Amino acid sequence: MRVAIVAGSEAGHALPGLALALRLIDAGHVPVVFTGRQWSGVGAGYGVDTRELPGLAARPGDDDADAGAKIHARAAYIGTRVLPGIQDFGADLVVADILTPGGGMAAELLGLPWLELSPHPLYLSSKGLPPIGSGLAPAVTARDHLRDAVLRAFTARDLRNGRHQRETARAGIGLPPPDPGPDGRLVATIPALELPRPDWPAHAHLVGPLTLEPTDALCPIPEGSGPVVMVAPSTAATGEQNLAQVAVDGLRGAGVRVAVSGLHPPVFDGEPWVASGFGRQDRLVAQADVVVCGGGHGMLTKALTAGRPVVVVPGGGDQWELANRVVRQGSGVLVRPATPEAIREGVRRVLDDPTFARAARAAASSAHRVADPVVVCETVAHR
Repeated sequence: MRVAIVAGSEAGHALPGLALALRLIDAGHVPVVFTGRQWSGVGAGYGVDTRELPGLAARPGDDDADAGAKIHARAAYIGTRVLPGIQDFGADLVVADILTPGGGMAAELLGLPWLELSPHPLYLSSKGLPPIGSGLAPAVTARDHLRDAVLRAFTARDLRNGRHQRETARAGIGLPPPDPGPDGRLVATIPALELPRPDWPAHAHLVGPLTLEPTDALCPIPEGSGPVVMVAPSTAATGEQNLAQVAVDGLRGAGVRVAVSGLHPPVFDGEPWVASGFGRQDRLVAQADVVVCGGGHGMLTKALTAGRPVVVVPGGGDQWELANRVVRQGSGVLVRPATPEAIREGVRRVLDDPTFARAARAAASSAHRVADPVVVCETVAHR
């Protein structure tokens, strides 16, 4: 089976695409990943055919402040640009990241089956949930149900506008305006972060996190005997800014060792209890007592699948939603706004109360109850 994977350039989307490619290679299939050029070296290091995804950059006249135009109109353009590469590759199946639906449009133009990859929980609207992004718990009482109905009414106009933008973009490249959607969905999260819903799509499959470490280097850990606090700022543009510095300021004198991990972490000279570097986060998580992170799905699932409790400092996007799900599951605490004092208190709470670690271990124990994404790909490709 030859599988073309199309993913955007942000780490939280490119790395799951590469991780899926590795799973396919291990099963004897032949994938190619179209993504941002900065990941070509990482892909090559793992033996994955990784090519630049054309059309990612804004064109003159594009309005990136308009999220709908950025997602839909850009997707149509990307679809026409990546189509020749998918065709030349001879793909049997296309997998398109949820933020790069141009891959799915290219598949439709070529008459190929395609899957949507969500490197996070399922964010489709549901008649049984409050609007995604609100961070609210599912309704229990009649008052909760009324609240959700009102909130869904407020968001319905935006959803209609999005559908209209998608239909206009599709018509512009010769596709029927109504979007039939993918042939299936890969929902790459753990059960502990997903919410039950009465209208779960029939062809949506919970497949567990798709993670990949972009380096073999190890993150440094300060010497000593105090608890290890891993600090992992978000890689997303909407993440909380300066999280590493704020966390270090808050934990100074708290009797802990801080290990800061990131793609480009700051250096903390003169602070022997702090170390920072670009390295394997999975190895560092395994040695941490608590993880302070920005609320991105990738880092949260690394922590929870390792059974490590978290202090979540969410930025924008879906991070508020994920942070609240973690709090309700019991694996961590939420800090907003991000102040040194609040982070210090959050870390102390998690370290002093063993119920957070127990909940994190419970989240880890649920992680095996998922489908195999390779089997899903095989099934859809051979339908």
